[in-house]
Amino acid sequence: MTLCAPIVIKFKRRAYKGKQKQDEMIVRLVAVYNDEDEKYHIYITNIQKDILNAKDIANLYGARWDIELLFKELKSKYALDVLETKNVQVIEALIWTAILTLIVSRRIYSLVRNSITYPEKMARYTQLRWSTIFAENASDLLTVILHRCGIQRTFETIMSVYESQALDPHVNRERFRDEWLE
Repeated sequence: MTLCAPIVIKFKRRAYKGKQKQDEMIVRLVAVYNDEDEKYHIYITNIQKDILNAKDIANLYGARWDIELLFKELKSKYALDVLETKNVQVIEALIWTAILTLIVSRRIYSLVRNSITYPEKMARYTQLRWSTIFAENASDLLTVILHRCGIQRTFETIMSVYESQALDPHVNRERFRDEWLE
């Protein structure tokens, strides 16, 4: 069941030359009954009903929310919010790394959800919680993948990675503490 009605919203405009005006706007109130939640989901929009019907509005806002959650996950779990470089190629590589990590995460998330013992608990396997679990255990997953490729993750291989990755690529950069190390 859907409800749709034009409503008037009154609001105050930003002060201009010391005066603040009151204004109003006609918008569309859309309520769509959600069988799963057993309640109405309510939306306020300026999209006219000849452009999108009530169900389409609900789907659009649902997709928009999914996109918001996707970016939240990319930023908070896969380090897309800490790009500390101005090099365009590095930024692009980091973005692609985050996207590929997200794709792998979602694929494994799907496998986990489809293999759960108690299907009635499936709704409790949330995307954001999953992304935390995935990020915290990515090292274990890497170990398993390397093992399947015939590569043992030993102390020596880990030290080799540390040694190669810790080396500052800026050969000529003056370092504040260089003189202390001599």
